Amino acid sequence: MELRQIQYFIEVAKLEHVTEASYALHVSQSAVSRQIFKLESELGVDLFIHEGRKVKLTPIGRLFLEHMEHLMKVIENAQQEISEYLDPERGIVRIGFPSSMAAQMIPKVVSAFRERYPSVHFQLQHGSYKELVEWVAKGDMNLAIMGPVPQNEPLIKGVILFEEKFAALLPAGHHLAGQTSVKLNELKEDLFVLFPEGFVLRDIVVKACANIGFRPKVKFEGDDLDAIKGLVSAGLGLTVLPEIALSEHIASSIVILPITEPHVTRDVGVIIPANRELPPTEKLFYDFLQEMAPDLGTASKE
Repeated sequence: MELRQIQYFIEVAKLEHVTEASYALHVSQSAVSRQIFKLESELGVDLFIHEGRKVKLTPIGRLFLEHMEHLMKVIENAQQEISEYLDPERGIVRIGFPSSMAAQMIPKVVSAFRERYPSVHFQLQHGSYKELVEWVAKGDMNLAIMGPVPQNEPLIKGVILFEEKFAALLPAGHHLAGQTSVKLNELKEDLFVLFPEGFVLRDIVVKACANIGFRPKVKFEGDDLDAIKGLVSAGLGLTVLPEIALSEHIASSIVILPITEPHVTRDVGVIIPANRELPPTEKLFYDFLQEMAPDLGTASKE
């Protein structure tokens, strides 16, 4: 079995078309077909079912694809580690993050790191809380900044960098908008705009309300920060969000009030694999995050 055969097989499986795979690989269609035939002959099984011009994986083909994709990740990681071992200050950092940290925290840490290591390249990937945990656990990436830091995940190691407060966002015409702060129980009769069920930012708010004896009246839901802020701006309800998400795109028709009782908070940190060593460049970034933690904790207050 040759590496070329595996690469051709994965491309055909992904595109479900030999000709399109040959275009993507910049080789002839006959070369792709020949390598797939050799691979199937060597394995003694059919990996594809032919349906006209298209192909689809057989059940054993799907199983083989899963193993081969894992193999290619191992090879890519090995190549990266060797390259970075020779010069870790010129490597790549792949990092995931949620939307609540896209506007302020991620640009801040990347900019600060590149001041020290200007030749390092970054690949940034936005994802949901569950996606970030899954990507790190499965090996799709090695680092994710998120909050709260997951607990009881055997494949994940988490380090808390700082604790962040949540604030209330009210329409400017709200009867409490003239206050300098607000207590959470003062909002129990209001309509809330929150993330959909299953989103960790919603869970934090709902749990905080439940702890003081009420369930928020959720009138509108949105899976995008700007959409939620837009609904509040239109006077359709209020919301509670982490301070780090409030650095920009706040309309003049929205009033932000600190929540004084009880304090609604989340810890923010970085997760890495529990069972894999970080490549040298990503280890540099991981250590840098912990060094920078005291400054990160002030980011949401600026």
